[in-house]
Amino acid sequence: MSKPVNIALIGAGAFGVKHLDALSVIDGAQVVSLVSRPEDKPEEIAAKYGIPHVAHDLAESLALPHVDAVILTTPTQLHASQAMACLKAGKHVMVEIPMADNLADAEALVALQKKTGLVAMCGHTRRFNPSHQWVHNKITGGGFNIQQMDVQTYFFRRTNINALGQPRCWTDHLLWHHAAHTVDLFAYQTGGEIVAANVLQGPIHPDLGIAMDMSIQLKSSTGAICTLSLSFNNEGPLGTFFRYIGDSGTYIARYDDLFDGKDQPIDVTKVDVSMNGIELQDREFLAAIREGREPNASVAKVLPCYRTLHALEQQLKQAL
Repeated sequence: MSKPVNIALIGAGAFGVKHLDALSVIDGAQVVSLVSRPEDKPEEIAAKYGIPHVAHDLAESLALPHVDAVILTTPTQLHASQAMACLKAGKHVMVEIPMADNLADAEALVALQKKTGLVAMCGHTRRFNPSHQWVHNKITGGGFNIQQMDVQTYFFRRTNINALGQPRCWTDHLLWHHAAHTVDLFAYQTGGEIVAANVLQGPIHPDLGIAMDMSIQLKSSTGAICTLSLSFNNEGPLGTFFRYIGDSGTYIARYDDLFDGKDQPIDVTKVDVSMNGIELQDREFLAAIREGREPNASVAKVLPCYRTLHALEQQLKQAL
């Protein structure tokens, strides 16, 4: 059995439960503390998963000496400050995407990680989905080069609701959250730097105060291009769909499933030990802690994504 890692999970919402399910099948992963708002009923969730400690304040969990690591699945606006609080408390941390909603906070988090030497990772799950891993392995093996990525990220969220359709206490964002997945994945898969980035956005929602539709263009130093369409107005199908167009084929990734250009399924079950991208992400976090190494999707490795998001945000501000 692997050396146990004692984990505090912060945020018992839709994504927090996904992590609890993933951690329940990982050898040596012990969730010893759960922190969430009273209205999330964390006591009930803790009872279901056998978690011995429940709190409503992050500081209470960070004060526990036996907590080794923290997984943050809290509102976006809290990610950077909470991740830095974890590092300052001597805890390894994985913060869900995005690690910050502005570049200054992202850079401050990376600087603090380097100072502490602790593992700090961000939940850029697309790096771990078996479908995208399969494509990545084909690229690194020399059998495929991306010429274009065409990506659609579509939801129907005209009110503040989460992935389970429950009310949210914060407002999601197409640029700083959902675009972050593709911006990082495009750079990761091409192996280059993003050298050009353009953005357009649709009308601002009168109540939510955010753009509900967005279009982004990217170019890699490898010459590859990416077109990303995002919407909170789309009534279906929902989710994110990736089309890889390359020199030796076309591949379509739908979360953990992969298809060729003729929509024939590709077997990706042998790519990794699980078909669950969240579980694979969590496994990488724990392995990096045990092995004392930098994880894939460390805050330092994904920082270029946030520089691109910042540049896109500046474009939108100048266009007002």
